[in-house]
Amino acid sequence: MHLRNHIRRLALLSAAVLAAGAAVAPAAAAPPGSGAGAAAAVSGRGLSAVIRYTEYGIPHILAKDYADLGFGTGWAQAADQVCVLADGFVTLRGERSRWFGPDAAPDSSLSSARRNLSSDLYFRGVRDSGTIERLLAQPAPAGPSGQLKELMRGWAAGYNAWLAQHRDRITDPACKDAAWVGPVTTADVAARGYAVAVLGGQGRGIDGITAAEPPAVGAAARRPSAAGTGSRGPTAPAVDPAEAARELFDNGRADMGSNAVAFGGGVTANGRGLLLGNPHYPWQGGRRFWQSQQTIPGELDVSGASLLGTPVVNIGFNAKVAWSHTVATGVPVNLHQLALDPADPTAYLVDGRAEPMVRRTVTVPVQGGGEVTRTQWWTRYGPVLNSLGGSLPLPWTRTTAYAMGDPNAVNLRGSDTALALGKARSVAGAEAALRRTQGLPWVNTVAADSAGGTLFTQAQVLPRITDELAARCSTPLGRATYPSSGLAVLDGSRTDCAPGSDPDSVQPGIFGPSRAPVLRGAPYAENSNDSAWLAHADRPLTGYERIWGTVGTPRSLRTRGALEDVSAMAARGRLTVGDLQRQQYANRAPAGDLAAADAAKACAALPGGTATAGDGTVVDVSAACGVLERWDRTTDSGSRGALLFDRFWRRLTASTGPADLWVVPFSAADPVRTPHTLNRSAPGLPRALAETVRELRAAGIALDAPLGERQFVVRGGQRLPVGGGTEALGVWNKIEAPWDPAAGAYPDVVHGSSHIQAVGWDGSRCPVARTLLTYGQSSDPGSPSSADQTRLFSSERWVRARFCERDILASPALRVLRVREPR
Repeated sequence: MHLRNHIRRLALLSAAVLAAGAAVAPAAAAPPGSGAGAAAAVSGRGLSAVIRYTEYGIPHILAKDYADLGFGTGWAQAADQVCVLADGFVTLRGERSRWFGPDAAPDSSLSSARRNLSSDLYFRGVRDSGTIERLLAQPAPAGPSGQLKELMRGWAAGYNAWLAQHRDRITDPACKDAAWVGPVTTADVAARGYAVAVLGGQGRGIDGITAAEPPAVGAAARRPSAAGTGSRGPTAPAVDPAEAARELFDNGRADMGSNAVAFGGGVTANGRGLLLGNPHYPWQGGRRFWQSQQTIPGELDVSGASLLGTPVVNIGFNAKVAWSHTVATGVPVNLHQLALDPADPTAYLVDGRAEPMVRRTVTVPVQGGGEVTRTQWWTRYGPVLNSLGGSLPLPWTRTTAYAMGDPNAVNLRGSDTALALGKARSVAGAEAALRRTQGLPWVNTVAADSAGGTLFTQAQVLPRITDELAARCSTPLGRATYPSSGLAVLDGSRTDCAPGSDPDSVQPGIFGPSRAPVLRGAPYAENSNDSAWLAHADRPLTGYERIWGTVGTPRSLRTRGALEDVSAMAARGRLTVGDLQRQQYANRAPAGDLAAADAAKACAALPGGTATAGDGTVVDVSAACGVLERWDRTTDSGSRGALLFDRFWRRLTASTGPADLWVVPFSAADPVRTPHTLNRSAPGLPRALAETVRELRAAGIALDAPLGERQFVVRGGQRLPVGGGTEALGVWNKIEAPWDPAAGAYPDVVHGSSHIQAVGWDGSRCPVARTLLTYGQSSDPGSPSSADQTRLFSSERWVRARFCERDILASPALRVLRVREPR
């Protein structure tokens, strides 16, 4: 009775606000699609939801069941992001070549394909093969739950309903009047979840999958490739496969990363937990986050961020638990080296018997009305590919081919995991949700709860490759790649070399959750994209297989800086949400703390104050010495010297290895503080100084220019200075911006801090939360939600989250919209 009265009260409130809408505010002041005229047009039976918008265009979606919740979510996402979403659905249907040409490049949000044609051939092949439909039909827990299916069905209906009413009124120039914007199906929504799941596996290998071709039957055996070995033995590599694999799976080089820390009740001011989540994701394209609150009274009440096109909150908080994710070091794929049938290069031997490959013929439309048809080749292990990531060649010869194993290619459970986390009431409940759903393909989880509990776990879907299996079954190529990167290359000619299974895994061939690294109840649990080993500096995690990550190896500067910061915070104690907010914007540059003073001394010691660039030019660098010395070691927007050190440090570390860079080498016994002490005699140091000073002077940039004058974004014609720094500097508030001196230096941000949340509890029914979506809710430059939070980020401010009903209704920006399926 209470729940019915609650919904009835909200419905009456919605009706009253809509009835008065024309009188209280002009339609243009409301979010897209929320004007009174739009609401009047959306009538009739079918799915429905109530959407309450608060400050910064954040929707609070209220529904009576999962289908309705999906409907409201799809509607609200379309209102903010229709062009980005529609572009993604073109990708998932394999129609990019038709609309944008086969040689253009996708935005990389749904795969690593370099050309539209290869993207289309892969995604059209997935759809033609019925993969999505088979996965949707698979019963839970291996397949998606009934609740998730209802959410996806509702999301598609909500997106379509918004589009049906607003197609002719889209203002975003990215898709205004575009013929490729159209309705979607539940299978389209599921396909987006599938693409996210395989992003680190098949999605990374699309170019190699779609380009793989067998050698002509009867042709002379091809010369073995640089990739490593044929089935008959090793060859001299033209590339270093160990280094290629290491770089391929190096999180520091990726366009996604994250920081997250949970603090336990023993170090907080009130004995309750705290969580700071700081994911680093692209600022443009289909991997943006989008904020909302989703509520089914008595069933679900969760607030946070969703990846575009997904019907659930992926990272966020509820009344009892907050969680975030960080990109993990576990390698979600492996390779199988195939010994081919001497009579047929499209058949491979397993336990001495020839097994034919499965031929998939895929046809995609291309611009101008034509078609392109290609053949893909699949095995019991997965697709054949001729390269991985563009840097690791995998040749298909008369004797050898390679197939990719990707357990996430049968995983549509990722959104079920998010849904289960949103319902958790404690960190123990969050861990149970992860164990039950087993849906996360490439991230760790960090969580805190209102009782003061903390959790770190690398509950990833990984092929069950133990170190013993790798030792017993690795090919010569695998013996190079597995130690360096965790990428196993197994002998595909033996069934005893296939990945095994654990009793607690929901699908064959993956590790069960009991094998995942986990840290429970620590004073803090932190991750910055290194392995699980140092989630807490004094409680190292060990005993996991190499495929999960490394133990006893150097940490990134971002990890080292983060561990220094959070351990100091924990030691100080009495922590509050305000401390989390200060940590986010501290902008400390660990590289500067370690090296700037010595760099300044090395500069001052140069004879005549000059250094020689790589081309032999002698450059006066004397003015740089004082700038480096006076720099405050931060990347605040007003910091003078940060830009000079940034450019110098990138050059120096690109040309100088750790052995020459540091006086004190790395020690596994002191991993947070080592290596340290810059080698002032490093051969590349004078050259890096010379080339940096010359570069800045040539661009007309003062050596002590405030960072924010040169690191910025432009919104509505206004320059907004941006603080934060690059991966090389180790800054928590990570910002990556391409160097373009002609346009000002760093004139745009491509990825970095995205949906930030600082969450705690005060004993009331409402969590204490501050959030920020750095690039705003909408990608439409004409939307008021396209830059409002970017301005907050520029000035280091936050949004006060409105979670409880009283806070939502008290919002001075409250706009209420009841949306329904059209008749």
